[in-house]
Amino acid sequence: MAEPPKLRVLMVSDFFFPNFGGVENHIYYLSQCLLKLGHKVVVMTHAYGNRSGVRYMTGGLKVYYVPWRPFVMQTTFPTVYGTLPIVRTILRREKITVVHGHQAFSTLCHEALMHARTMGYKVVFTDHSLYGFADVGSIHMNKVLQFSLADIDQAICVSHTSKENTVLRSGLSPAKVFMIPNAVDTAMFKPASVRPSTDIITIVVISRLVYRKGADLLVEVIPEVCRLYPNVRFVVGGDGPKHVRLEEMREKHSLQDRVEMLGAVPHSRVRSVLVTGHIFLNSSLTEAFCIAILEAASCGLLTVSTRVGGVPEVLPDDMVVLAEPDPNDMVRAIEKAISILPSINPEDMHNRMKKLYSWQDVAKRTEIVYDRALKCSNRSLLERLSRFLSCGAWAGKLFCMVMILDYLLWRLLQLLQPDEDIEEAPDIRLCDQRDVEVSEGLKEEDKVRNG
Repeated sequence: MAEPPKLRVLMVSDFFFPNFGGVENHIYYLSQCLLKLGHKVVVMTHAYGNRSGVRYMTGGLKVYYVPWRPFVMQTTFPTVYGTLPIVRTILRREKITVVHGHQAFSTLCHEALMHARTMGYKVVFTDHSLYGFADVGSIHMNKVLQFSLADIDQAICVSHTSKENTVLRSGLSPAKVFMIPNAVDTAMFKPASVRPSTDIITIVVISRLVYRKGADLLVEVIPEVCRLYPNVRFVVGGDGPKHVRLEEMREKHSLQDRVEMLGAVPHSRVRSVLVTGHIFLNSSLTEAFCIAILEAASCGLLTVSTRVGGVPEVLPDDMVVLAEPDPNDMVRAIEKAISILPSINPEDMHNRMKKLYSWQDVAKRTEIVYDRALKCSNRSLLERLSRFLSCGAWAGKLFCMVMILDYLLWRLLQLLQPDEDIEEAPDIRLCDQRDVEVSEGLKEEDKVRNG
């Protein structure tokens, strides 16, 4: 008979498969590694298209696709209390011990953390992004983050820059915030068996084509690099509102034969695109970490990136050329990368990435954070309210009212349906997790079946 799980963790975020991105990959790989360490992991996210209800993924990862539809940018409409009944049911059914929320602009994450603390559960939060302090959107988001983290047990950031940013935005004590970087599945991202010829140098861009990812910089950088180097071509993968600008640039400068636009690239095909190139170009204007850089380096590509956020922390100096987010500086960085390209050994880069980044290491470090959260003392309602009062003269009082009403609604739900009336879900393992390689996860994603 299998041993009972060490911990029962609920991962909560609006961002999960079948959507693809850094947060989605982080949650998936971390969950798979925690499963292999003997914990039970359940994911809660919103419905994607017709994908609703309970599903099982590779390794026995259970996913609740709750029947909420995305409102904007894959986040659900904020209801504050609307998610309380389903969050309570999942927490009771799965006998959860730790709730782990991901991403600052995930509505579902903030609401689940609030309800979980109301019910006395231990909560951990991971921030994956950087925010400013001056614009209206950032001011609003920072106040929401201050509210969500006022009563948090522990927090995680993916880079030292991200940690500093989160502490300043939320007012959280630095002692509660841990830095645990992202990682890469080196078994999935391998260099090509035969390195592409350098007669034609291919620069690969795989990114969401949005302002934050620097798509406007690409519009200025690509034509200039093509003018300077007749043997350089670009492969651009990704989609977004800036796709039209890149198409216009290609038409304007007659670069149809030198700039290939792939559109959206499924994560299972990212490696096959990367291994066709020599240089990976990242033009982000803000970035807490950037997993795409790790994937490119693991495939043996030299990286050229903007010097923003936590990017300078990601790779050793000899594996990346950094530039300011300025077209002229980026062109100079690409020129430097082309000059040192002959000295790059893809297999050597791949082997170094194996030692530098590992999801197993990320999972073990996250375990330590969970243990620290479990050791935090339980606070009474009055003690918790005093924390919210410190969030501001008016905001503090508003936050207290929100929490008091959440507490009363929770008590009302307990009267209408006592905890013991909620059926507990059995601990079913679909396969022996020790025999499941994490790298199989994305390859098997299309085989998701109903639970």
